[in-house]
Amino acid sequence: MTFSKIMGIASAIAMSSSLAFAWSISGVVTTQQGQPLGGVAINSFNFAGVSASTADDGKFTISDDNSSLFGTKTASMSIHMDGNMLTIYNVDARDLKVSIINALGKVLKERNLENIQGIVSLNMGDLAKGAKFIHINSDRSNSTFMVTDKGVKSLKKEGDPLPFLQFSKEGYKNATYQAKAEVETGVHIVMEPGSNPPASSSSVQPPQSSSVTPPPPSSSSVEAPVIDCSGKTAIGGKDETVSLTVQGSSGKRTFIMHVPSTYKGDQAVPLLIDYHPIGGSSDGQMRDTKYKALTDKEGVISLYPQGTTKTMGPGWNVGPCCSNDDDLEFTREMIKYVREKACIDPQRIYAAGFSMGGGMSNHVACMMPDVFAAVAPAAMDLNRTNSAQCKKTRPIAVINFRGTSDPVCKYQGGDSGYNDGLNFLGAEGTFKYWAEADGCTGSPSKNKDGCDEYSNCMDGVKVVLCTKQGGGHEQGDGNIGWPFLKQFTLPASFVK
Repeated sequence: MTFSKIMGIASAIAMSSSLAFAWSISGVVTTQQGQPLGGVAINSFNFAGVSASTADDGKFTISDDNSSLFGTKTASMSIHMDGNMLTIYNVDARDLKVSIINALGKVLKERNLENIQGIVSLNMGDLAKGAKFIHINSDRSNSTFMVTDKGVKSLKKEGDPLPFLQFSKEGYKNATYQAKAEVETGVHIVMEPGSNPPASSSSVQPPQSSSVTPPPPSSSSVEAPVIDCSGKTAIGGKDETVSLTVQGSSGKRTFIMHVPSTYKGDQAVPLLIDYHPIGGSSDGQMRDTKYKALTDKEGVISLYPQGTTKTMGPGWNVGPCCSNDDDLEFTREMIKYVREKACIDPQRIYAAGFSMGGGMSNHVACMMPDVFAAVAPAAMDLNRTNSAQCKKTRPIAVINFRGTSDPVCKYQGGDSGYNDGLNFLGAEGTFKYWAEADGCTGSPSKNKDGCDEYSNCMDGVKVVLCTKQGGGHEQGDGNIGWPFLKQFTLPASFVK
């Protein structure tokens, strides 16, 4: 075989195997008495569209396979198995360690190599039949690959979020499990008897706000601020992990500032803050969001903040749950930092988010309408605590994305089932709440995207609910959400 043909194969493999991201968890669900529990629904808080259920014997396997580019030295590598031969392409390492691991996690074989460039071939012999995982350490940069009947695919890179799972069954209390590794077997979940709190009716009415003075129309006589782009240091095509000390937070807070290569710094651009789900991470949301590919084309700078843990994993303080830190102050400090570094249009700052991140983007619309022009939450609604505290200093445009079969945040709303104080208004309840808060009149109608829309609202804002029939716990649709967001600007009278 010629070298050019080998490199052609390597290139094809790099496209098909080294770009995959996967995890797998298997185990059993039982009662407190040790009896297997079948029919338990399993879903993920932080990975969209992932679901499974236990068999009659209580056993389960749940996994995910996503697209992800690796940022480490193992990123350029790809591997291929042909019979007993394991071939690793695009190697460039002083120290290379290859471990062959079986399904039980036992290391079957290990090879240590030095000063390797190009292609490495290893004859695995009889071990090829027992190989389940291949772990590669290249100059302290790690990747793990899963051997399947369909080929070889990579698992998570170091620092990626692990799945945070929900177990639910009628007549039992909800249970959760935070994965500890990308591949786990023998996980044992015990479910306690007791009914989950009933969901509220889909006809739930939003909290009355008669004590709140309707917001006055913004002044059209205030001129738009003059934005000076000189002296800004942000460079297109560069990501920066920023650490801030935030008042009201426990220590340092971090976020990723993503500056696309299309950002030139010669004119003001919009800013989008995209919040991750509970149990997620800033890296994970930057990878999974449906907005980044769209905003990158337009030079929009996007931020991916990192939440902190109160009970169930990194999340956000949206009232009674799920962080003790001041995420509103954190958000203000992020914006302040970015405006000092990059040429941002303060009238075009937007928020989006998935799951608990969707809850946080609903939250900032309530608490920071003087900062955000519009928001696009997905897979989580307003809750009865933060909606009662909503400032309503001005009308704000909101588009919510919800699935009627969302197993994590029920479409009809109600108690979360985790004794965390979260009681949701539901998708329709949140829709009606924002319509009332924004002074919308008339009835909603279907817009061009098939979503329900209140279009006759104060100050020209709109309130939209995009419902996916049969849809689950999913990221928001950027193809609908981004065109909606960018049509709105913050009134100049609110710019500070």
